[in-house]
Amino acid sequence: MIFRLPLAAVLLVSGATLVAAGQQSPAQPVPRPFPGATPPPATTTPSKPAEPSRPPASQTSAPAPPPVSPAPAAEPLPPGVPVYPAAEFLEAVDAGRGQKYYLFGTNASYVETVTFYKTQLKASGRELSKMPAPPMQQFDLGRFQEESMAYPPSVVVKDYTWNGSEGYLFVVGVQEKRYKTIIQIVPATAK
Repeated sequence: MIFRLPLAAVLLVSGATLVAAGQQSPAQPVPRPFPGATPPPATTTPSKPAEPSRPPASQTSAPAPPPVSPAPAAEPLPPGVPVYPAAEFLEAVDAGRGQKYYLFGTNASYVETVTFYKTQLKASGRELSKMPAPPMQQFDLGRFQEESMAYPPSVVVKDYTWNGSEGYLFVVGVQEKRYKTIIQIVPATAK
């Protein structure tokens, strides 16, 4: 007796057979050990040759503390720019248009610092802020050229103890230091 199956049924059975065949590995079957046989030794990847042993570190020596990072070294300013003698260099900042401004901090009073710049620059400068803002004095070092400069060449002195403030906080790593007065110098010539 001949059975006639519809074509769809034949395709379905043959498709299932192909899927089942695709799940089996076309390579050799995985060998299995006989019951009671010892398993073959595990294969390992070759390791690096052993390093020569080092003598143990002394138990009495404590590890050295990490070095404390010092304050950044002052970048040289162009000639003719005075820096208050007790001021510490804090950082140089790119102002754009080929200019940098340099920040210095001091614990000298605002009045002492302004007096120094009045004497050194032979100019009275101009007051930038009026009360109730912190005192700021600017001393011009040259002409401001709007097309080529971001900031006018100047020395700006600002009081950070105004109105009971503890001072300007400057942090390097984990070290903190406060300064009563901050000096910002924008040289007339680009470095």
